[in-house]
Amino acid sequence: QVQLAESGGGLVQPGGSLRLSCEASGSTLDYVAVRWFRQAPGKEREAIACSPTTTGGTHYPESYSAAVLGRFTASRDNSKNTAYLQMRSLKPEDTAVYYCATDPGFYRCDQVYTDYRHWGQGTQVTVSS
Repeated sequence: QVQLAESGGGLVQPGGSLRLSCEASGSTLDYVAVRWFRQAPGKEREAIACSPTTTGGTHYPESYSAAVLGRFTASRDNSKNTAYLQMRSLKPEDTAVYYCATDPGFYRCDQVYTDYRHWGQGTQVTVSS
Protein backbone atom coordinates (compact mmCIF):
# COMPACT_ATOMS: atom_id res chain seq x y z
CA GLN A 1 0.00 0.00 0.00
CA VAL A 2 1.45 3.33 -1.03
CA GLN A 3 1.94 6.12 1.46
CA LEU A 4 2.43 9.68 0.27
CA ALA A 5 4.45 12.26 2.17
CA GLU A 6 4.40 15.89 1.12
CA SER A 7 6.96 18.55 1.82
CA GLY A 8 8.07 21.93 0.57
CA GLY A 9 5.34 24.23 1.78
CA GLY A 10 5.99 27.44 3.65
CA LEU A 11 5.65 31.20 3.69
CA VAL A 12 6.60 33.04 0.52
CA GLN A 13 6.17 36.59 -0.72
CA PRO A 14 3.91 37.37 -3.69
CA GLY A 15 5.79 36.68 -6.91
CA GLY A 16 7.93 34.04 -5.26
CA SER A 17 8.32 30.35 -5.97
CA LEU A 18 8.04 27.07 -4.11
CA ARG A 19 8.43 23.45 -5.10
CA LEU A 20 6.27 20.85 -3.40
CA SER A 21 7.33 17.23 -3.24
CA CYS A 22 5.13 14.16 -2.91
CA GLU A 23 7.31 11.18 -2.01
CA ALA A 24 5.84 7.71 -2.14
CA SER A 25 6.77 4.73 -0.01
CA GLY A 26 5.44 1.20 0.14
CA SER A 27 4.87 1.03 -3.61
CA THR A 28 6.10 2.53 -6.84
CA LEU A 29 4.55 5.58 -8.47
CA ASP A 30 5.87 4.52 -11.88
CA TYR A 31 2.52 3.40 -13.30
CA VAL A 32 0.12 5.89 -11.72
CA ALA A 33 -0.50 9.57 -12.23
CA VAL A 34 -0.54 11.92 -9.25
CA ARG A 35 -3.21 14.58 -8.89
CA TRP A 36 -2.53 17.80 -7.00
CA PHE A 37 -5.27 19.48 -4.99
CA ARG A 38 -5.52 22.48 -2.75
CA GLN A 39 -7.99 23.70 -0.19
CA ALA A 40 -8.14 27.29 0.95
CA PRO A 41 -9.87 28.27 4.21
CA GLY A 42 -13.62 28.23 3.80
CA LYS A 43 -13.43 26.83 0.29
CA GLU A 44 -13.89 23.43 -1.27
CA ARG A 45 -10.93 21.33 -2.28
CA GLU A 46 -10.02 21.83 -5.93
CA ALA A 47 -7.90 19.84 -8.34
CA ILE A 48 -5.21 22.03 -9.82
CA ALA A 49 -2.62 19.90 -11.64
CA CYS A 50 -1.50 16.39 -12.47
CA SER A 51 1.91 14.70 -12.62
CA PRO A 52 1.60 12.23 -15.50
CA THR A 53 3.27 8.88 -15.90
CA THR A 54 6.17 8.79 -18.36
CA THR A 55 3.95 7.12 -20.95
CA GLY A 56 0.55 8.60 -20.15
CA GLY A 57 0.96 11.96 -21.87
CA THR A 58 1.01 15.37 -20.23
CA HIS A 59 -2.54 16.39 -21.29
CA TYR A 60 -1.50 20.01 -21.20
CA PRO A 61 -3.19 22.41 -20.66
CA GLU A 62 -6.36 20.55 -19.65
CA SER A 63 -4.74 18.86 -16.65
CA TYR A 64 -4.20 22.28 -15.02
CA SER A 65 -6.86 24.50 -13.53
CA ALA A 66 -7.28 27.95 -15.02
CA ALA A 67 -6.12 29.49 -11.75
CA VAL A 68 -2.63 27.96 -12.01
CA LEU A 69 -2.13 27.38 -15.73
CA GLY A 70 1.13 28.91 -16.89
CA ARG A 71 2.45 29.35 -13.35
CA PHE A 72 2.52 25.81 -11.93
CA THR A 73 4.23 22.76 -13.42
CA ALA A 74 3.64 19.20 -12.27
CA SER A 75 6.33 16.60 -12.88
CA ARG A 76 7.84 13.45 -11.46
CA ASP A 77 11.14 11.65 -10.91
CA ASN A 78 10.59 7.92 -10.94
CA SER A 79 14.12 7.27 -9.71
CA LYS A 80 13.13 9.06 -6.50
CA ASN A 81 9.54 7.79 -6.46
CA THR A 82 8.48 11.40 -6.11
CA ALA A 83 6.09 13.78 -7.82
CA TYR A 84 6.67 17.52 -7.81
CA LEU A 85 4.62 20.69 -8.13
CA GLN A 86 6.73 23.68 -9.12
CA MET A 87 4.87 26.88 -8.29
CA ARG A 88 5.97 30.26 -9.68
CA SER A 89 4.60 33.79 -9.61
CA LEU A 90 2.70 32.96 -6.47
CA LYS A 91 -0.24 35.12 -5.48
CA PRO A 92 -1.98 35.62 -2.12
CA GLU A 93 -4.95 33.68 -3.51
CA ASP A 94 -2.69 30.63 -3.84
CA THR A 95 -2.65 30.38 -0.04
CA ALA A 96 -4.02 26.95 0.82
CA VAL A 97 -3.19 23.49 2.08
CA TYR A 98 -1.85 21.50 -0.85
CA TYR A 99 -2.34 17.76 -1.23
CA CYS A 100 -1.17 15.06 -3.59
CA ALA A 101 -3.28 11.99 -4.27
CA THR A 102 -3.27 8.87 -6.36
CA ASP A 103 -4.94 5.52 -6.79
CA PRO A 104 -3.99 2.24 -8.49
CA GLY A 105 -6.59 2.90 -11.19
CA PHE A 106 -5.46 6.45 -11.93
CA TYR A 107 -2.93 6.16 -14.72
CA ARG A 108 -3.75 9.07 -17.05
CA CYS A 109 -4.18 12.72 -16.20
CA ASP A 110 -7.17 13.00 -18.54
CA GLN A 111 -9.16 10.44 -16.58
CA VAL A 112 -12.26 11.73 -14.84
CA TYR A 113 -11.40 10.23 -11.48
CA THR A 114 -12.80 10.75 -8.00
CA ASP A 115 -11.89 7.71 -5.92
CA TYR A 116 -8.36 8.58 -4.84
CA ARG A 117 -7.56 6.22 -2.00
CA HIS A 118 -4.07 7.47 -1.23
CA TRP A 119 -3.48 11.02 -0.01
CA GLY A 120 -0.59 12.98 1.34
CA GLN A 121 -0.95 14.67 4.70
CA GLY A 122 -1.05 18.13 3.16
CA THR A 123 1.41 20.99 3.29
CA GLN A 124 0.56 24.61 4.01
CA VAL A 125 1.48 27.26 1.46
CA THR A 126 1.07 30.85 2.58
CA VAL A 127 1.66 33.71 0.15
CA SER A 128 1.93 36.99 1.98
CA SER A 129 4.09 40.06 2.21
